[in-house]
Formats: sequence, structure tokens, C-alpha cells
Amino acid sequence: MKKFTIGAALLTMMFNGVYAQSLKSPDGKFEMNFQLKNGVPVYNLKYNGNVVVEDSKLGLRLFKDSSIKFASEIAKPEDASFDLNNGFTKTAEKRDSKNETWQPILGEKKNYINNYNELALTLNQTSSDRSIVVKFRLFNDGLGFRYEFPQQKNLNYFVIREEDSEIDFPTDMKAWWIVADYDSQEYQYQTTKISEIPAQWPKAFDSNASQTLIKNAVQSPLMLKKEGKDQLYINVGEAAVLDYPASHLEVDAQNFKFKTHLTADRQGAKGYIQTPTVTPWRTIIVAPKAEDVMASKMMFNLNEPTKYKDTSYIKPTKYMGVWWEMIIGKSQWAYSTAENVHIGKTDFSKLTPNGKHAANNTKVKEYIDFASANGFQGLLIEGWNTGWEDWFGHSKEFVFDFITPYPDFDIKMLNDYAHSKGINLIMHHETSGSATNYERWADDAFKLMNKYGYKSVKTGYVGDIIPRGEHHYSQWTINHFYRIAEKANDYKIMVNSHESVRPGGESRTYPNWISAEAARGTEYEAFGGNKPDHQTILPFTRWMGGSMDYTPGIFQTKLDYYFPGDKRFVQTTLAKQLALYVVMYMPLQMAADLPENYAKHMDAFQFIKDVAADWDDTKILSAEPGDYIHTARKAKGTENWFVGGVTDENPRDYTVDFSFLDKGKKYEATVYEDGKDADYINNPQSYKIYKKTVDSKTKLPIHLVRSGGYAISLKPIK
Repeated sequence: MKKFTIGAALLTMMFNGVYAQSLKSPDGKFEMNFQLKNGVPVYNLKYNGNVVVEDSKLGLRLFKDSSIKFASEIAKPEDASFDLNNGFTKTAEKRDSKNETWQPILGEKKNYINNYNELALTLNQTSSDRSIVVKFRLFNDGLGFRYEFPQQKNLNYFVIREEDSEIDFPTDMKAWWIVADYDSQEYQYQTTKISEIPAQWPKAFDSNASQTLIKNAVQSPLMLKKEGKDQLYINVGEAAVLDYPASHLEVDAQNFKFKTHLTADRQGAKGYIQTPTVTPWRTIIVAPKAEDVMASKMMFNLNEPTKYKDTSYIKPTKYMGVWWEMIIGKSQWAYSTAENVHIGKTDFSKLTPNGKHAANNTKVKEYIDFASANGFQGLLIEGWNTGWEDWFGHSKEFVFDFITPYPDFDIKMLNDYAHSKGINLIMHHETSGSATNYERWADDAFKLMNKYGYKSVKTGYVGDIIPRGEHHYSQWTINHFYRIAEKANDYKIMVNSHESVRPGGESRTYPNWISAEAARGTEYEAFGGNKPDHQTILPFTRWMGGSMDYTPGIFQTKLDYYFPGDKRFVQTTLAKQLALYVVMYMPLQMAADLPENYAKHMDAFQFIKDVAADWDDTKILSAEPGDYIHTARKAKGTENWFVGGVTDENPRDYTVDFSFLDKGKKYEATVYEDGKDADYINNPQSYKIYKKTVDSKTKLPIHLVRSGGYAISLKPIK
């Protein structure tokens, strides 16, 4: 009788899903457990036997059919019957594993290791006879999970009201975050406890050209730290965001819990789905050392290999640009004084020039000469094409044609001149948010690029998105970004996007999308400023899923040099600007300042000329988010190494340990560091340069002043 009772109880518990399905990482340090609690899918995560993520719910809320109406975000109780977040039974499970090494087209290392164990659970919602698959992949650096929707009789088309994936942490942790916004990531990072986010949130943003804020929510990647005994660093993000909106994280500050919040369109719909399909991966990277979080390549591993047949045209590029002088207000993008122009109708040759147009033949040739003389491959020119007079703030759909130059920009002559000097001009396509217009003109624009030998394009999406009602991170616009990347590949063109979605490792699949902005870059030093800790946080957040076009290299940091009395300044030392070329991975690498400013500091400029843009190896020597980062990188295809270190508003001493160098070899080190009297406010251009012979046993003490840095180039002595 006892045996029968126990057996019956076991069967009952199994039927109700009390027993968990477990998954361990290849090294055994992580364990993920999944179970159905009264039909609700729940998972948790442990590291070395300790709970990292407590029981957290999974699921999605749906609209009741695929034909929604305005204001349908207001849910009715009966609508809950359409949701995919409860009433499940497990009908199947499948396990898999992989251990492979793959080579990125452009990357921080020559080889990336993709090693995981996988668990896929098929769940059937009995009441509706609909099935979904929840797939988990557990790596040696954390967990990824996503939803998969097989094609089936009762689930062919549906509209997502919200995705309710939770990440519930057991303790209040330190967090580095920016406010959630459907349209921008260009904000200053905040450093608080999770519990303090709601109080800080209203003070954590400034205005933006396009802005749709989500109260008490933050953006991912989100960096966290469990302090004290058994400290852990945790990064929460997403990967492979394709045919789906980008997500944000709603904050339950009292319970230290985060929940997915998808970007909506104006109808409140988050995603229009046709099966079979999958969602992006939710990622949780965990490590006892901050350096290991920075080194993680989980997001890239969760993306599919590229289907491109020819990637030979995708190359790292070092470039300069006719750009910074417009950002600071010395020059303009627009050619004329007109305030109302019509593309294809206005005769720009008859308009009155404003006298400040930067993209003119004379100036561009001067930039070409300087870039060529100093070994650069590319030159970006903004403001070359007609339409800049009324490009912003009018919800104007036909704002540019991307093929017609201003009267003072001779596109053929300048390209011929650039090519004769070994320079490829970089095309600029600002859309003013009018994605529909860009799609109409993309073929003609890329054909023009092919005609004149342009190899890469910088796209821009300043302002509200057209089609009206879409956002920068909604499903339609995400799909637009990839349509442009695929079309650019058809023409063998590389893409550098600004004001686009942040990357989540998708460059593995779309390697011609080699860089993006999608964060608060150097341009903000001329707007609201970037705090000294900004560059020590970005590599832990924005950079986790792909490279950023941060546009460093500003030597003349005080803008009163141009405009007496101007109080704006770049909040770093000159030496820190050099260090950013190593600390920040940028295969499209800009020297952003004016040639005249580099000409005054050619000894320091030598580092920008020498530093590589792509790498065979990367070592994160020491790092703490918000405080400091020290990085060493080995240049692609050479034995040369480069080291860079940056600090926040606090001065620091650091000893560079060169044990990463090949044993038995000697290297000539050229060291660029803050001068003894350097200060990012009072004396930013003070630096010193010296040479030293080093080997793998050398330890070199360095002093970093507040918001300072250092850079080192290392070449083997033959």
C-alpha cells in the first residue's frame, strides 16, 4: 500500500510539472532548472551551487486576434485566454551540445569558441491546443534562452501584446544603466542600486531628437555587480534581434526583478508574428571577475553564421572625416541660406551660399591630402548632398535623394583625386528618420557608390521614424536596418549606422554591418558632455554585442579655442583619447579631430597612425565598470601589440604586466601617458612619450590622472 501511494504521488507531481528539468554548462559551474508551476513556465540559474537568478516566469501576452485596433493596449479580462504564459504541460524535451571554434570576419580575436549544452522543451497549452518551444543554451559564461513557435493549426499568425520574460535576482545589486527609450540610447549612464533606480530615473535623461521614454525601465545590456563576499558580475542583454522589436527591462525595485518590455508601434502592438519563427535570445552573462564579462562572446555565439557568399570586401578601415567641425558649430552641413527646399525642384545653384558649407571641393581636398599623408584608408564627408537646409524637425518624408551633390561638391573630381592619393571616400546617407524614403532610393544610392568606388556608407536616423508611428527599435524598423544591410551586401558595401538599434552579436550573420553608434558617442562632448566614467562603462554595456563608432581622437578638447568664452570641453585628457583606440573595439576607426589640431601634436598622433583596427587576440588585463579598464590587443596578422588604459574622475596608479607577450622575445615599447601636470579640466594636452625595451617579465608602473589614460605600442625587436 505504501509503495502504491508513493508511486501515485510521484506520477501526480510529474504530471503537474513539479520536477525540474536541469541543464548544466560544459564546465559544470552553471546549472539551470526549469519547471512548470501550476502550468506556468519557470526557470532559475545557479553558479557554483549558489542561486544567481531565482525562480522567474516565462511567457507572452497576445492580442486576441491578428487584427488589432487603436487603444487595444487596454486589456479585457477575457483577452487573457489568448496569452501564452500559463496552462502548459510539457510534451517533449530535446538535448544537444556544441563545441566549435569559428572565425569572425572582423573581431577582437582570431577565433571565437562556441561551447554550450542545450535543452529545448516543447510546451502544449491544453485549452487552446497551441505549442511553443522554450530553448535554453548554457555556456561556461552564462545562459541564453528564447521562444520558438512551430507552425501549427492553432498558431499561424498572432500579435504580441508583451513578452513577460523575467529575471528575478535574490539581492539588491549595484547597477550601471540608462533610461529605457523606444528611440534613443544616447544617455549618460547612472550608477545606483537596483532598489534606487525609480528614484534616480526622472533625473537620468536629457532631451533627444527623437524620444519615447518608458518610465522606471532601463535598457540592455545592463551591467550589475553583487558586492561583498562571493562577488559576481552579471550582464543582462539580448542577442539575434531579427524580425522582432528590441527589448527593454521594466524594474521591480522592491523585489530586484526585471521583466522584458518590447518596443511598441503606435497601436501598442509589439510584434506581428507568422510561424514558424523564433524570438531573440535573452542573455545572462555571469562571472566572478569583471574582465571575464567583458571578454564574453556569448551574444555573437547565439547568432547564426553568415550566409553571405563573398565577404572579401569587408575590411577594417581607419578614416578621418569632415565632421567634427560641424558638430562643434564651426561649419555647417547645409550649403545655402534657404529655409524651404524641394528635392528635384529647387535649383541649388541659384541659392545664396551660407559661406560655412564644409563639404566643399577645397576643404575636402585638404582633408584628403592629410589623410593620405598619414596612412589612412578612408575619408567621411557629411553634408555633400542637397537637402540639408530643412532636413530636420518637419516630419518631411522626401528629404534627401542620396545622389545629388551640392554645387560646390564635385563628386567625380573628388573621388578621382582621393583614389590617386590612396583614399576611399566614405559615403554619408542621413535619412532624417525617413526610412521609407531611404528604401526607395537605396538602389540608386548604392549604384552611385559603386560608380565612384565608395566602399562603405555611414547611415543616420536622426529624428522620428517614418513610417509615422514606428520607432527606432520597433519591429518594422529593425527589419529595415537588415534590409539595408542585405541590399548593401548586394553592392559589396559596408555599413556604419548611427541612431540605429544597438547590436546583439548580429555582425556574425551580417558582417558587412561593421559598426554602429547606438549610444552616446564623442559628439556629445560638444552637446551636453560625457562624464569621465562614461568610457569605463560602455565596454561593459553597449560594446557587449558589437563594435561602436565612438569617433575618438579629439586633441583640442577645449572648444573656447574656436569660440572664446565657450565653456564646452571634451572631458578627457589627450592621452585618454589615445587609449580609447585600444580599450574600445572599432574595426571602423575614426580620427575625429581637425587636421590642424593633429599637425600640432604629430608625436602623439603617431599612435593613432600605428594602432591597428582589427585583432588576432585581446586580453582584458584589469577592469571595473565605472572606474577603469586596461586592455591589451594583438594586431591582426602581425606580432605587434597595443595596450590602453583609462580611468574615471579619479587618478589611479596601475602597473602594466607584460606577461601576455611571447616568452623569450624583446619588444620596443613606445609609451604615451599623461604628463605629470596633466588634468582633464585644467591641462588636458599635457602628455609625455618615451621608449622602453620590455619582455614578458617586465612590469611598468603608470600614473593616470583624473579622466586620464595611457597607450602603448609594442613591436618585436628583430
